[in-house]
Amino acid sequence: MKLYRLLTGIDDAAFCHKVSLALSKGWELAGSPAYAFDAAEQVMKCAQPVTKIVEGKDYDPSMKLGEQ
Repeated sequence: MKLYRLLTGIDDAAFCHKVSLALSKGWELAGSPAYAFDAAEQVMKCAQPVTKIVEGKDYDPSMKLGEQ
Protein backbone atom coordinates (compact mmCIF):
# COMPACT_ATOMS: atom_id res chain seq x y z
CA MET A 1 0.00 0.00 0.00
CA LYS A 2 1.11 3.57 -0.53
CA LEU A 3 0.55 6.00 2.33
CA TYR A 4 0.39 9.81 2.27
CA ARG A 5 0.99 12.34 5.04
CA LEU A 6 1.14 16.12 5.09
CA LEU A 7 3.61 17.22 7.73
CA THR A 8 2.88 20.72 9.03
CA GLY A 9 4.26 23.06 11.62
CA ILE A 10 5.78 26.39 12.50
CA ASP A 11 8.89 27.22 10.47
CA ASP A 12 11.48 26.26 13.06
CA ALA A 13 14.03 23.57 13.82
CA ALA A 14 11.29 21.29 15.22
CA PHE A 15 9.60 21.20 11.80
CA CYS A 16 12.89 20.31 10.10
CA HIS A 17 13.40 17.53 12.64
CA LYS A 18 9.84 16.26 12.01
CA VAL A 19 10.57 15.96 8.28
CA SER A 20 14.02 14.45 8.92
CA LEU A 21 12.52 11.84 11.25
CA ALA A 22 9.93 10.86 8.65
CA LEU A 23 12.67 10.52 6.00
CA SER A 24 14.74 8.36 8.36
CA LYS A 25 11.72 6.04 8.75
CA GLY A 26 11.42 5.47 5.00
CA TRP A 27 9.00 8.23 4.03
CA GLU A 28 9.87 10.08 0.81
CA LEU A 29 9.29 13.68 -0.17
CA ALA A 30 6.25 13.97 -2.43
CA GLY A 31 6.27 17.36 -4.07
CA SER A 32 7.37 20.78 -3.04
CA PRO A 33 7.00 22.23 0.43
CA ALA A 34 4.52 25.04 1.08
CA TYR A 35 5.30 28.12 3.15
CA ALA A 36 2.74 30.66 4.38
CA PHE A 37 2.23 33.34 7.00
CA ASP A 38 -0.35 32.55 9.68
CA ALA A 39 -1.74 35.99 10.53
CA ALA A 40 -3.69 34.72 13.55
CA GLU A 41 -0.54 33.35 15.19
CA GLN A 42 1.90 35.83 13.58
CA VAL A 43 4.27 33.03 12.46
CA MET A 44 5.43 31.41 9.24
CA LYS A 45 4.17 27.83 8.78
CA CYS A 46 5.45 25.03 6.58
CA ALA A 47 3.89 21.96 5.01
CA GLN A 48 5.69 19.04 3.35
CA PRO A 49 3.90 16.12 1.72
CA VAL A 50 5.51 12.69 2.13
CA THR A 51 4.63 9.18 0.93
CA LYS A 52 5.70 5.68 1.87
CA ILE A 53 5.23 2.23 0.36
CA VAL A 54 4.42 -0.40 3.00
CA GLU A 55 4.51 -4.00 1.80
CA GLY A 56 2.29 -6.73 3.22
CA LYS A 57 -0.34 -4.49 4.81
CA ASP A 58 -3.72 -3.25 3.68
CA TYR A 59 -4.84 0.30 4.32
CA ASP A 60 -7.11 0.82 7.31
CA PRO A 61 -8.39 4.31 8.19
CA SER A 62 -7.79 3.65 11.89
CA MET A 63 -4.02 3.11 11.45
CA LYS A 64 -1.63 5.73 12.77
CA LEU A 65 0.28 6.77 9.66
CA GLY A 66 3.32 8.02 11.55
CA GLU A 67 3.81 4.56 13.06
CA GLN A 68 3.95 2.77 9.70
